[in-house]
Amino acid sequence: MIYQTYDLYSRGAEVLNSFYSFGHHVSSHPSNPWASTLTGKTLAAIYESAYRSTKRYHKLGFHYDSVEVNGKSVKVHEHIVADLPFCQLRHFAKEGTHNQPKLLIVSPLSGHHATLLKDTVKSMLADNDVYLTDWKDARDVPAADGQFGFDDYVHYLIDFMEVLGPGCHMLAVCQPTVQALIATGVMAERKHPCLPKTLTLMAGPIDTRINPSSVNDYATKNDLEFFRRNVIKTVPKGYPGAGRKVYPGFLQLSAFVSMNLGNHIRKHLDFFSNVILGNHDDAEAHREFYDEYLAVLDMSADFYLETLERVFIEHHLPTGQIRYQGKPVDFSAITDTALHTVEGARDDICSEGQTEAAQTICTALSDDKRRHKVYKKVGHYGIFSGSKFRRDIARDLSKFIAKHN
Repeated sequence: MIYQTYDLYSRGAEVLNSFYSFGHHVSSHPSNPWASTLTGKTLAAIYESAYRSTKRYHKLGFHYDSVEVNGKSVKVHEHIVADLPFCQLRHFAKEGTHNQPKLLIVSPLSGHHATLLKDTVKSMLADNDVYLTDWKDARDVPAADGQFGFDDYVHYLIDFMEVLGPGCHMLAVCQPTVQALIATGVMAERKHPCLPKTLTLMAGPIDTRINPSSVNDYATKNDLEFFRRNVIKTVPKGYPGAGRKVYPGFLQLSAFVSMNLGNHIRKHLDFFSNVILGNHDDAEAHREFYDEYLAVLDMSADFYLETLERVFIEHHLPTGQIRYQGKPVDFSAITDTALHTVEGARDDICSEGQTEAAQTICTALSDDKRRHKVYKKVGHYGIFSGSKFRRDIARDLSKFIAKHN
């Protein structure tokens, strides 16, 4: 009944949300003589904070109108080039650019939408022909479309690499570094013509036994049945996926927030002060971040539980137990794909060393096809977004891809 209760509450909160929105509009309107006073600004801050706390956050768009390429503004056109039951493959095509490396960016399926990688995509667009996995909310996928598990994720990546064709590159952020590495191993074994030329793994849980974080500790302290019993819920009526078993996004968001509760409280208090004091840039940055952060999706129960079991509880990948469609994956077959592992020294979700473990798993790669980079003073989200990413990391990634293109 947890999902049903949450759905009832969130729908009911929309009535209050409309009231708070109206209150904010009136209290902050330029024609209101009290709007510029301390009382008026405080009232507007109260109404906006209440409005944001009762709002249902939905997936945002990418909205890239243009990007700068070699000092010139180039128009960007967004297309869906493949549409599978649980994922769409988006292409951000640029006018007048040719022969750039084709790059598949694999977004996480861990509670947030692919739009969390807006910075990643836009920063990589200047030097690459970018495609992105845009995972669908499982509650919107009809039960008739079947289940989606760990192996299905790997299969989707292989399918998408076939869409891009030979000579392409793959970059995975966080959770899908595991599936991206497996897909590359499978394609290498099969001598697949669309094997990626480079594989970049960023801040991912390849071996969570190394410097375990609080996320890793939580997973290992409980067995699979605990998670099946406590976090797997049924999509209620009123959604296309009604009756489907899922790990709800609102539960994942609660877990994310609880990890850094004090930090989130401080940010909201700062936002309240910034609205009153008229610090518009800081207030707008807060809105933009939380509009994205609070928009979540449901994951298929099969995928969530199988990932927990294979990656976080039993560590199949670093212990040589990983299988795809029932067969062991031989990572020594990876000889032609250059591997780049990227970590942040302050990452509190995928700790330093966990992603680098992929270098050990790929035993047959020559030294000239390996690269590992740790960025100091960078946390988990800073690895793929923010000023440091835009200024330094993205440029470094594009250089690696160009070198092996």
